[in-house]
Amino acid sequence: MTNPPLPAGTVPIARSLFVMTLLYGGMTVIAGVLAFKQFAIGPIVVESGILAFLLLVVISSVVSQQHGKPVADRLVLWGFLPLAFSIGLIFLVLALPASPEMPAENLAAFDTVHGQTPRIMAAGPVAYGVSLLLNVWIFNKLRGKGDGGGFWLMARGAIASAISQAVDTLIFITLAFYGEFPIGNLLVGQAIAKVVLSFVLVPFLIAGAVALAKRLDREA
Repeated sequence: MTNPPLPAGTVPIARSLFVMTLLYGGMTVIAGVLAFKQFAIGPIVVESGILAFLLLVVISSVVSQQHGKPVADRLVLWGFLPLAFSIGLIFLVLALPASPEMPAENLAAFDTVHGQTPRIMAAGPVAYGVSLLLNVWIFNKLRGKGDGGGFWLMARGAIASAISQAVDTLIFITLAFYGEFPIGNLLVGQAIAKVVLSFVLVPFLIAGAVALAKRLDREA
């Protein structure tokens, strides 16, 4: 089927980039909410927000692979927009008076999940920006002069994700909790868990996402 002509002055966007951008914005918002539950797979114990964050790593890597590092960098920077809006809306909703018909236990649970301290709220975006830009840089740097596809695509994704996730953990936990309690064990445990997940999950997610992106662009 032939697509209708675009209006004059319209800048076309690849279908894969459009889809990845939508998914990326959603993951920036949901990651902080998921972080309140920890899950365990064998000896690995990690906060659930890592699942959304790994998808951010995958999406930014796919965009870098398909559309270039500058586009991926802009995607990461634009990710601050939905993140900022979501934080602003959380503060607004917390400030609004609760309905008297709302059960007290529901309100307490909502406040517990969303009533993060300003220090934690600030640590999240800083760790997000540094680690995702680092991921894109490493992933692109390892590409070399060729296509960087196949097994090397998966290896690049795992290496970039593991390093960026370790940096993310260091920044977030230090900014959010340093001085309040000893953070050494928390840092080491979270970093190891995230590095393991980066090597176990990310290679296959990136390979699948790149294949999907190519298919979307072929069908456009």
